[in-house]
Amino acid sequence: MFDRDKERIRRAQRAGQVDTLIGEKVVIRGDIHFSGGLYLAGRVHGSISAQDPGAILTLAESGLVEGEVRAPVVVINGELRGDVHASERVELASNARVLGNIHYKVVEMAAGAAISGRLLHAETQQLHAVPEAEHAPDRPLRLNTAAA
Repeated sequence: MFDRDKERIRRAQRAGQVDTLIGEKVVIRGDIHFSGGLYLAGRVHGSISAQDPGAILTLAESGLVEGEVRAPVVVINGELRGDVHASERVELASNARVLGNIHYKVVEMAAGAAISGRLLHAETQQLHAVPEAEHAPDRPLRLNTAAA
C-alpha cells in the first residue's frame, strides 16, 4: 500500500500536476492548506502549508505570497515575503525574489534569482540542534558544594 502511494507521489512530481489554480486577479487573505499541486499566479496574504507528502507549490512570475510557506517541493518564480520550509526541494527560477530564510534539503537556483535571507540546509540544522534529555531523573540531584 505504501509503495503504491510513494510511486503515485513520484509520478505527480515528475508530471508537475496542478490540482488547484489561483489566478492572477485573485487575492486571498488567510491561510491555505493544500494537497497535490497548487499553482499560484495571484496574491496570498497568509501562510501556505501542504498536507500531502507529494505536494508541490508553484509560485508563478506574477504571484506574491506574504507569509510562511511549508511544502515538500516549492518552485518559486515570483515574490515571496516570508520563510520557506521545503522538506524535499526548492527551485528558484530566474525571476524569483525571496525576502526570508529558505530551509531546504536540496536547492536549485537559476541565474537572476534573488534571496534576501539565509539558506539553511535541513540536515545541518539537525546536527547543530541541542539534544533533549532522554530521561529525567526520578529524584532531584544533590550536589555537594562544600569545600573539600
